[in-house]
Amino acid sequence: MARALMMLGTHSNAGKSLLATAFCRIFARKGFRVAPFKAQNMSNNAGVTPEGGEMGRAQIVQAEAAGIYAHTDMNPVLLKPEGNRRSQVVLNGKIDGRIEAGNWLETKERLWGEVTAAYDRLSSRYDVVVLEGAGSPAEINLKAGDIVNLRMARHAGASCLLVGDIDRGGVFAALAGTMLLLEPAERLQIGGFLVNRFRGDPALLGDGLEMLRERAFGVPTLGVIPYLPDLRIADEDAVPLERGQSAPAPLAEGHLDVAVIHLPRIANFDEFDALDLEPGVRLRYVERAQDLGNPAAVILPGTKATLTDLAWLRERGLDRAILAAYGRGAQVVGICGGYQMAGEWLADPLGMEGAPGGQA
Repeated sequence: MARALMMLGTHSNAGKSLLATAFCRIFARKGFRVAPFKAQNMSNNAGVTPEGGEMGRAQIVQAEAAGIYAHTDMNPVLLKPEGNRRSQVVLNGKIDGRIEAGNWLETKERLWGEVTAAYDRLSSRYDVVVLEGAGSPAEINLKAGDIVNLRMARHAGASCLLVGDIDRGGVFAALAGTMLLLEPAERLQIGGFLVNRFRGDPALLGDGLEMLRERAFGVPTLGVIPYLPDLRIADEDAVPLERGQSAPAPLAEGHLDVAVIHLPRIANFDEFDALDLEPGVRLRYVERAQDLGNPAAVILPGTKATLTDLAWLRERGLDRAILAAYGRGAQVVGICGGYQMAGEWLADPLGMEGAPGGQA
């Protein structure tokens, strides 16, 4: 069986995915056969393996960093949110029903056997497996259904690193607070802290790291990772997109203005990163009709809940704003669910994305 290292975080978007990607590349460069693993992903950012299975985009990127092809054993459970209380389950690359607020605990226990089997298969083929957790291991209200954090680490025999985001603020409290909420046996699984996204001179930390060790049950800080902007590595989900919303830069003369409609359940938004890097293009995400303006092109992206997001778009008057922009000469492009929205009639008689019989 492979040796295992796990990235845990004090919260979502602490940098677990990126650091797992980095460790995959580091181990690969040192000559190890390394593979990524995340038991369960909750994201509409997904991709397809060479065998045709669907899995989380983050683990596909991590496999690329490891120099190997992605396989669904690297992400056996993918939950694709369809609403605030329900997600589609993709198990071993194929659709396997839905998980809802009322049945999540029962469903998680059923999935646990599939998760451990996938990990064991993967572990038998590689020297090292880099695991990634989800959210925080200290989410005490969810611990009973944990299949992705410390329970998974115990199964894999993994050493765990806890990642905190200092750029967000409150990193000492986040790291120490996470340790406080863990059970004594769980604290022993944490081998060290990583302080992520640090700006400036690490000397500014002073004796803070040693004070943290004294207050966080003796766990040392093993590394301080600098803030690295514009890495252009695909994000796991839309959390960074929501966090990074700000006023767009002024449109330079001669540049094309491209507006992407920021649907509530936007899927695979990293597909637009190439446009964002294109010289002469300003890419921006729009949620309100009054912000659409006069773009050269409007993109209706993919979504996991086409009818629901179409209703949201209409409630905000974005449908009329898009038609008005089209009338002024803007190109309108639809992708996947966004393409369906552009039709004259939309129906979901089998309830693939919601209640059967929905239509618009």
